[in-house]
Amino acid sequence: MRRLLSVHAHPDDESSKGAGTVARYVAEGAQVTIVSCTGGESGDILNEGFLDTVHAARDMAGLRRVEMRTAQQALGADHVWLGYLDSGLPPEGEAVRPLSFATIPIEVSGRPLVRLIRRLRPQVLLTYDERGGYPHPDHIRCHEISMWAVEHAASDESPELGEPWSVSKVYYDRMTSSDRVQAFLADYETHDPDSERIPRIREMAEWMAGRTPRVTTRIDVSEHLDQRDAALRAHSSQVAPDAPFFFWPHEVVRRAWPTEDFELVRSTVGEQLPETDLFAGIDEG
Repeated sequence: MRRLLSVHAHPDDESSKGAGTVARYVAEGAQVTIVSCTGGESGDILNEGFLDTVHAARDMAGLRRVEMRTAQQALGADHVWLGYLDSGLPPEGEAVRPLSFATIPIEVSGRPLVRLIRRLRPQVLLTYDERGGYPHPDHIRCHEISMWAVEHAASDESPELGEPWSVSKVYYDRMTSSDRVQAFLADYETHDPDSERIPRIREMAEWMAGRTPRVTTRIDVSEHLDQRDAALRAHSSQVAPDAPFFFWPHEVVRRAWPTEDFELVRSTVGEQLPETDLFAGIDEG
């Protein structure tokens, strides 16, 4: 059986980074598990239209768990909380919260992920690059423990965490690129040149200019956009239902950029690039 582990810093990251890919592999019968390293309890309300502010003020951690459960159901994947405290994103020069995820030594915080890898035995693991996708301390630490855990899960160290397991392929998320936004802009200019969205897309394209990460693997998710959108909207404290950065009309996505994109950064089965399948080259027997 195909087994995929998708490791994220906070609840909602799994829905904005690779959710269509998760939904596709679930639909194809793979065992897919999402890992949330933290509970997102240090997050703010990012959706100006969010109504349940009383719940958020009383119990942000509980609210984020409810949202994550709804997103998990939309995608059909399994889900595991790694259990660490959200570090927050303090102003430049200020320290993160004591005992939060980013402050715990990697050799400590990575152990639960080693145990999980050895128990679930995934062939493929998705995570972020060394910059975390963007420089949030929890995203950077998510990268660090993912790579540390992949290495240590395959070793003979720490037998109390289970039998060694070697992950065949590791990918970085490459969802954010100026090429993608330019493709959407070109589609609007061709098919809907009077759209009120065009000035906003142009601003977005200028802001993202030059962000062209290396992409080795493109996964067609055009048949799984409803699940992706439902998962995003489940995180209603974080994502507005009409947020232009996330929600593009499906016909535009299918014409302009129907894939979610990744970079293969580690493989024990060789490379035949480019790819259209995360499990390319893996013997599923």
